[in-house]
Formats: sequence, structure tokens, C-alpha cells
Amino acid sequence: MNATPSTVGRRISRGLTAVTAATLALSLAACGSSDDKSDDKGGKKADPAAVANALDQPAEITFWTWVPNIEKTVALFEKKYPKVKVKLVNVGQSKDQYTKLQAALKAGNGAPDVAQIEYFALPQFAITKELVNLADYGSASLQDKFTPSAWSQVNVAGGIYGIPQDTGPMAMFYRKDILDKLGATPPKTWAEVAELGKKIKSANPGNFVTYVDQGDAGTANSMIWQQDGKPYQVSGESSAAVKLKDDAGTAKYAATWGSMLADKTVDATPSWNEEWWQSMGAGKYALWMAGAWAPAVLQKNIPQAKGLWGVAPMPSGDGAPASAENGGSSVAVTKQAKNKEASVAFAQWLNSDPEAVKSLNTDVSLFPATKMLLDDPAFRSTELPYFPGTKPNEVFAQMSAAVRPNWQYLPFQVYANSIFKDTIGQALTPGGDLPGALSKWQERITSFGKEQGFTMK
Repeated sequence: MNATPSTVGRRISRGLTAVTAATLALSLAACGSSDDKSDDKGGKKADPAAVANALDQPAEITFWTWVPNIEKTVALFEKKYPKVKVKLVNVGQSKDQYTKLQAALKAGNGAPDVAQIEYFALPQFAITKELVNLADYGSASLQDKFTPSAWSQVNVAGGIYGIPQDTGPMAMFYRKDILDKLGATPPKTWAEVAELGKKIKSANPGNFVTYVDQGDAGTANSMIWQQDGKPYQVSGESSAAVKLKDDAGTAKYAATWGSMLADKTVDATPSWNEEWWQSMGAGKYALWMAGAWAPAVLQKNIPQAKGLWGVAPMPSGDGAPASAENGGSSVAVTKQAKNKEASVAFAQWLNSDPEAVKSLNTDVSLFPATKMLLDDPAFRSTELPYFPGTKPNEVFAQMSAAVRPNWQYLPFQVYANSIFKDTIGQALTPGGDLPGALSKWQERITSFGKEQGFTMK
């Protein structure tokens, strides 16, 4: 499977079994007090003032990350702060890293100083208090540097447990050649998407307006989010609620996709494999709803389609701008970090320093989480080679600003995503009972939450 690191947030659910997810689950009994500011379980207290000074003192930091080319950005850090050495370690992508990280955290040794953790997985690591509450080290002062959606996803479990690194605001990628043949323009509403699907099916029965992956919980959650759904609600560290069968936005998601599946204008198929990429290259799908990380992925996997794709805002119910995040990661500091001040300083610099942020975008192909770059006219006007004559970053920045607020992930979202295929996935077929499947998904998630010691409302 060929993909950039930013795509992992939307793909992890397909590679994670319920058994594996259960081993990652964190019981409530393991949670520490949110008021505990001890940075090493009973040792010295956090000292925000020492963070900046730590960069001028000898230190070694181990950073677990699977992001290709991030060594280029880290090299800039070491050049600026030569006394601090950063050891990059790739212990596996996403779920593989989380399994090893959880084991090390429970064992009390072997964890890195700093770790990349995707937004959807961060809450389950935060509630155990095995990550440093970065608010104790002054990181809350960085809030205004980041987009509201990025910052809200690290502000969990009563603290700040990561520094936002990248985001994936959703946009609509469309095949210009297909729409031109039909005399169509990029749809602005979901109703227009449905009508476009009927035109495509009439013109070529073997083609579809888009597809849905029956094992992709990440994109399904993003689509629910984009419809202004709020099915997951977390209160403090011990209470949660799952409202998949009663949430208005989730109902809109089910109605939108259920209707198109019934019309057979949407293809239900696995994605991110060779056959799917061949279909994408051949024009089997007119639209692709994906995060702003998609340009690099398209360029890598179907370079022959350069110039055929365009970028437009996500469709919505009424045509007004509305988006959601589809992927993205944070950088967290573990309680086992040997030099917490230096580790925090590194995490802050890596994701908020202007030089670092530009490097993460240009050298590493991560879509920014910082307002600084998103508001930069030079960034917004950059022409991406895959989309000649256009300025996709303008659309991505618009979608970033239009991300629906107040979305939450569960402290056991990894498990919830792992059973998506066996619940919702079974109903993502023509005539499938999506409302019924949402009820089943809710019941299984709720039961699991109770088993883990949460009060499920």
C-alpha cells in the first residue's frame, strides 16, 4: 500500500483487529489524577521557565515517528540547537507503534521521550496520565498559533497532551474530464452529488460518482463530522456517551450514503490497494472526498493522471462551507522522558517554529496545523504541479477554516474503529440497513466502554 504518513489517520481502522484494539484499551483504573503536576510520578514539579533554557544544555531525545523525510526538519533543529541530539526511531506505523508504546508505558520503561500520536488515538493515551500534561510546561500559550480544530484535538482529558503537527481538512477532488463530458460542474451540495451520480451511471453503467470503503471507519467518522454530527461525547476522564443512533448529523450521513448506495451510484469497495488505484487512474470514480494530504498521494500513485484532477470545497447540505478533519497527528511527551524540559521544547519547536512548519510542509508533505502558514499568501497561492494552473491550497485553507467545531473522539476510539467493518461495513451495500447498523455499532462500543470502567451515559 503506497501512501504518505498523513493518510494513516483515515486508514488505521482497516488494519486493526478488535483483538488488537482491545489490547490497546486503557482501563479507568489506570488513570491518574488530572491535578497531578508531578512530571515523574512523585519527583520534581513541572517548571515552564526551564523549557526554553533546556535547549542550551546537553540532552538526548528519542523520538518515535513513522513520518518519511522528517529527518530533514529534525536536522534543522539540531543545527539551531547543537547541544540537543534527537534519535529518530520507526517502530512501525500507527497501530504497530501504539501497541509497542502501550506495552512500554505499562511496563514503566522502554518508552520514547517523544512520540507521534494521531488525534483519534491521543485520548486513550492521555487518560492514563502516562503522557506529560504540556499545559504544566507552558504549552497552552501556543494555542493561538494553531487552528481551532487542531488545538481542540490535543486539548483532552483535562489537559494538553500533544502539540499539533499536521491536519487533514477534507476537500473534494474531482475528475475534470468526466465532468466536462457531462457538461457538469463540481457539485456544491450532497443533493447535487446524488444527481451527478445518476448522470454518470446513465452515461456509463460501470462508473460511479465515488466509492465507500466498508472497512474505513476513519473516513466514515469524518463524513459524520462533516454533516455536523457529534456522536461521541466525553465528560472528564470517566464518563462518555455514544449517540450514533440518535445524533442528527449521523442520521444525515446515513441518509446521504444510504440513498446513493440504493441508487447504485456509489461503489462499495476496499481502497488503497492496487486495483483501487487502477480504478482511480482509469476514471471509474468522478469524485474523491479526502484530506488535504491527498495531492502527494495522487502524484505518487497515479502520476499519469496529472492535470485531470481538480480541487473544490466539500459538498454540504445547503452549499455553505463545511468540512471536517480527515487524518493528522500530534507530538506528545511521555512521562518516561529523561529530560522532559528538552523534550517539550523540541515538540514545541518542531510544530510551531516558522522554519520547522515550512519544512514539514515542503520537505515532509504534511498539511499545516498552524495559522501562520495557512494565512500566508505565498502558501495559499502556491501552484501544486499535479494541478497545473490552479491553487489548491486556497481551497484547503478555506476548508480548514470551515471545519465543524466541537468534535470529540472517545478514549477508546481505536476499539470503536476496529469493529466498524463488522457493524456499519455490513450495511454499506445497496439496500443496507444503515440506521440498524449504527445501533449495533453503538451497542458494541457502549458495552466495551462499560467493560473498561467508564460510566456510559
